[in-house]
Amino acid sequence: MHNDTNPETCILESWHKNADAWTHTVRHGHIESRRLVTDRAIIDAVLAGRPRSALDLGCGEGWLVRALSACGISAIGVDAVPALIDRARELGGDFRLASYEDVVAGQLSLKADVLVCNFALLGKTSVEQLLASLPRMLQDGGRLVVQTVHPLMACGEHAYVDGWRREEWVGFGSAFPSPAPWYFRTLASWMALFAESGWQLCEMREPLHPGTGKPASVIFIVQRAAALQRR
Repeated sequence: MHNDTNPETCILESWHKNADAWTHTVRHGHIESRRLVTDRAIIDAVLAGRPRSALDLGCGEGWLVRALSACGISAIGVDAVPALIDRARELGGDFRLASYEDVVAGQLSLKADVLVCNFALLGKTSVEQLLASLPRMLQDGGRLVVQTVHPLMACGEHAYVDGWRREEWVGFGSAFPSPAPWYFRTLASWMALFAESGWQLCEMREPLHPGTGKPASVIFIVQRAAALQRR
């Protein structure tokens, strides 16, 4: 990353440019790990809590909202990219345009039994602020379900330490016009971040790729810490 560029800003800028390519990639099943493992894994993780309502934060083109709605859940999707919200609405469903900053500022007056972030926690400060603000959007006893890249698999040739990385979209099956920054966290850093943000880990899942036998992702299922729930 260039020192004179704010990677948090670049994340959103890149997704504005990549919205159509991402929609095409998702809807045509070009990402093998999603097709074989991670799409089903996030649905199963959400359904395990038997929620009546769900809020998908960073919903993209809306596939998860539609999948959860088909399971009888009242689902709403939120994203900061207008083009993605437009694409999502094309196929039906309840989608709202809002950034994580809007959520942190309390501008999204919604509550749900489960909050979902599916490969949508990409920044550093923005994610820290979002996680700290989300408990107020949960119904009593609700859960937050986060799926992200498995740090051990996503580390590549880099040192296993927190830091900014660059997504070049190699192997995604479509022409992505803009590389995208994202913030890498180790497993220990994820656990510490949840604890610092007022969350208590209930379960961690590591869905395995059927071909490689290695984790295709990691899923964190957390609830508000007991002290916060008693307030």
